Amino acid sequence: MTALLELRGISKSFGAVKALQGVNLSLQAGEIYALAGENGAGKSTLMNIIDGILRPDDGEILLDGQPVTIRSPREAQRLGIGLVHQEIALCPDISIYENIWMAHSSSQRGLFLPHKQLREKAQQMMNRLAPIPVTRKVGDLSLSQQQLVEIAKALTLDCRLLILDEPTAALTEPEAQTLFTIVRQLHAQGITVVYISHRMTEIFSLCQHITIMRDGRNVHSAPLNSMTPDEVITRLVGRELSQLYPDKRAVTTDSPLLEVERLGDGERFHDISFTLHPGEILGIGGLMGAGRSEIAQGVCGLLPVKQGAIRLKGQPVRLKDYAASIQRRMVYLSEDRKDAGLFLAMPIDWNISALDIRAVSHRGVALSPRRERQQAEILASKVKLKCGKLSDPVSSLSGGNQQKVALARVLSVSPEIVFLDEPTRGVDVSAKAEIYQILAAQAAGGVGLVVISSELPELIGLCDRIIVIHEGRISGEVTGAAMTEENLMRLAAGIDCETEALWH
Repeated sequence: MTALLELRGISKSFGAVKALQGVNLSLQAGEIYALAGENGAGKSTLMNIIDGILRPDDGEILLDGQPVTIRSPREAQRLGIGLVHQEIALCPDISIYENIWMAHSSSQRGLFLPHKQLREKAQQMMNRLAPIPVTRKVGDLSLSQQQLVEIAKALTLDCRLLILDEPTAALTEPEAQTLFTIVRQLHAQGITVVYISHRMTEIFSLCQHITIMRDGRNVHSAPLNSMTPDEVITRLVGRELSQLYPDKRAVTTDSPLLEVERLGDGERFHDISFTLHPGEILGIGGLMGAGRSEIAQGVCGLLPVKQGAIRLKGQPVRLKDYAASIQRRMVYLSEDRKDAGLFLAMPIDWNISALDIRAVSHRGVALSPRRERQQAEILASKVKLKCGKLSDPVSSLSGGNQQKVALARVLSVSPEIVFLDEPTRGVDVSAKAEIYQILAAQAAGGVGLVVISSELPELIGLCDRIIVIHEGRISGEVTGAAMTEENLMRLAAGIDCETEALWH
């Protein structure tokens, strides 16, 4: 049977870096293919070649058995190929429907567009994913809502082949389930889907075939019913991961580092109380939009609070801004490393030192390149950063290594308390294991960690106890044997929040 799309011997280099080396891939019509690999394995480069964003150095592409040259995304669209990027690529200052139809309008002739009809069609498409008015400006949407707009935009292209790159990374669980339903509907309509993900549960529930990439090569392709998740992970990293999560340590309950009492901002979170002890890893669970990130930002002075008290080492504090929090050695790692966590165009060493320039300055006045380089070298080694030179821009790194730079930055101030918001989002399984070991080492040194995560196994495997947020309030706390996915989901959904058995 002739493949819908076939890649033969695709190679691509960027300077001395060989991103792809002789990659072969065959996609049959109407199947759902998983494409898996660690960050830097070449997945995105390969998909960008299929979408016409990049041109291969060697190899050929065949569509319906005929050689084709894809010179641009517009040409890919004409051939029936659509790509939803992991990174949001929308115009924030215009409406949802204008973003959705932008690719179509660029090819329209004439001075006027039928805005009413476009709004109605865009609303119909958007309603398949979420009932968001398409007249809203994209810049006013949450990260997960923007991801849904990206998906809606791709669905309007009438694709024969749809590529989804980490589509659920920013979605809530209900939004992700809606997407899975749509992917299955596309499969039933005979549309081929390439699904890029690090999440084994998604891969095994949605896909029929898997191609695994490592170091720019495709190392294995097989029907998924012939493999187990453990086998996929072993082929992904080229070795067995004996233990993903570090062993948990006993935590002292004397003299808390942080006490938060009845904290609220009057809008997004209310009556929040918890403590954090030296060496403890406290988890914050709940559905996206429940107020988890806002609570951390309120504690750290990034958002204003209207009520409640914060005590550091027993002393009441009022943090007027984030700079005051840093001075108290309490820091926050953002969930959005692209827009709020890193300066992607700046060098690695600049990013690491950016949180406290005075520490790498001469007498607190003139920046010392030598001190900055020394600090960056020490912290890069501590987080096991894989890079060329520390003067390279952060944008040149894989997602996992970008996250390590963000982690090195918050560690640069020798913090005593660290809030980590989705610390492994978009990070492959091997880099996750390394990040978990880094966090465990910080806890072993007495640092108190607060981990916000949408991945329930991560919370359970990493944290000593977990508080769960539902609609801006704490719905329960779980420890020990009660830390199960079922209990966390029930509390996150607001079910049985008064049941004492779920609390301890």
